[in-house]
Amino acid sequence: MSIKAYIKTTLMVGLVVLSLGGLLLHLRIHPVSDNSSNFLPLVSGILSLIVVPPLFLSKKTIGYGYTLNGFLVILGTIGMAHFSWIRWPEPATIGSIMLKTTLPDIAVLWTKFFIGKAIFELELFGYDPGRNKVGITYRYPNTGWWLIHLVAVSTVYIIGALVWR
Repeated sequence: MSIKAYIKTTLMVGLVVLSLGGLLLHLRIHPVSDNSSNFLPLVSGILSLIVVPPLFLSKKTIGYGYTLNGFLVILGTIGMAHFSWIRWPEPATIGSIMLKTTLPDIAVLWTKFFIGKAIFELELFGYDPGRNKVGITYRYPNTGWWLIHLVAVSTVYIIGALVWR
């Protein structure tokens, strides 16, 4: 097994285990039977576990896997941030914000994004330790492109939440 194949396999296992852990955690904390709005995290978790990993296996579909994984992370970030916002801890200290909100969960979720990004770039660009990172930061598939989409989707979500309050 080549180093590239070994690294990709290890990252794929990490992606699947992280997705499974996130799905099981959501099922425990937010059962669909308690609230129908918990259906979206359930569907996102199932997509992350069953649809995304196979998309990363083929060079023809890896872009779809990377994009779906990234947007699931963005949706999860927005959903968990909103959940924390409406259940803001009192008093709001640095400690309570760090430990009594979904900030740690969001950090774990972004780990899933970066694992997917590593798989994508490994497959797309190969394994060359001397290769320089190039490209325009705000263009796909670079991280700036994702930041722009995080801000844009968050803005649309906030406007929708304010209008339909």
